[in-house]
Amino acid sequence: MIQDTRAINSDRSDIETLDEIWLFGYGSLIYKVDFPYLESKPAYLCGWSRRFWQGSHDHRGTPDKPGRVLTLIEEPSERCFGIAYRVTADVFDHLDHREKNGYLRLIKELEFEDVTRKPGVTYIGMPNNPAFLGPASDIDIAKQIHISEGPSGTNREYVELLAEALKAHNVKDPQVDAIHVLLQKLDSRRDA
Repeated sequence: MIQDTRAINSDRSDIETLDEIWLFGYGSLIYKVDFPYLESKPAYLCGWSRRFWQGSHDHRGTPDKPGRVLTLIEEPSERCFGIAYRVTADVFDHLDHREKNGYLRLIKELEFEDVTRKPGVTYIGMPNNPAFLGPASDIDIAKQIHISEGPSGTNREYVELLAEALKAHNVKDPQVDAIHVLLQKLDSRRDA
């Protein structure tokens, strides 16, 4: 189910209080940077991990056949790698549209590679949003991703581009890696 969160996210009062605005990307924002930024660098969000638990009814799937994209799930012992972009407040009109299907813009503490910490803005599809699909086995997630396609392309491409981007940063993510391998196996079965 689609939930357009643009109106909820349009309030800029929290962002305007920040000395610098850092945007944390943990999924497609790592490899698809279609907004201007002043600086970028690797960062981590402690206590969170990425999962393919958010439905994509508008980009990598359709309302009838949603894809699966990433959201963040609280896990105290985890540390999620991403890229932080220093931006100006005007980029959020575009980003709020891009991340409109159930994602809320939240401010969380980022940790940079030099161990400095700063507040950062990130989009999270919380479990109570209508597009949240929740957990499933890796094979069920891979099967759903394998057949899903939307206006932004195939859901498989989303995973492939993310896996390549994480590999370029020498980052191993257990779920991304597992889903990527399963998708390759599903592709090879289809081609056989």
